[in-house]
Amino acid sequence: MNEQKPTFKEAMQASMVWCKSWENDEISDEVISDRIGELIKTLEGARGFFVVSLSIDCPLMDRFPDALIFQLRSSGEIIVDLIVKNLAMSSAMIITHRNNKDPQEIQSERIKIRCIELLKLLDSTKVKKRLDVLLEATKGNGTDLKFLNKWGYNDEQINAISESIYKVAT
Repeated sequence: MNEQKPTFKEAMQASMVWCKSWENDEISDEVISDRIGELIKTLEGARGFFVVSLSIDCPLMDRFPDALIFQLRSSGEIIVDLIVKNLAMSSAMIITHRNNKDPQEIQSERIKIRCIELLKLLDSTKVKKRLDVLLEATKGNGTDLKFLNKWGYNDEQINAISESIYKVAT
């Protein structure tokens, strides 16, 4: 992997290897957290990491080692923004999969739950600020309206996104 600026694909590949190594107790919480810390310094690295870690059957994003939370918290708003967008997209996709009787609904539900739990562990001020922007868009206003419109979410999906936002606070 290019250590300076990994591509999205390189970040995905590295994340898969590291998650599997961590799961097999081949690397420690601290080692995987340090590697992820390097990876998430760039947007493409962070995107690649979350595409893999939120969706695959790896307990890393269910257990959230303290060292990993430290890395994610120290990365700031880029991480909060990505997790909030993943929360919105997975919440909306649950509806699509359910309506299509697609078994992918289970994976989208897992991503949504992981996003909710992760957001509860990140900087609460940054999380609240970012969720408020998304919530405003679900009401038809603000800067995230463009994000929601890009994906063409219907009212049922918008409501699901709104419900997920409120679940972060509980």
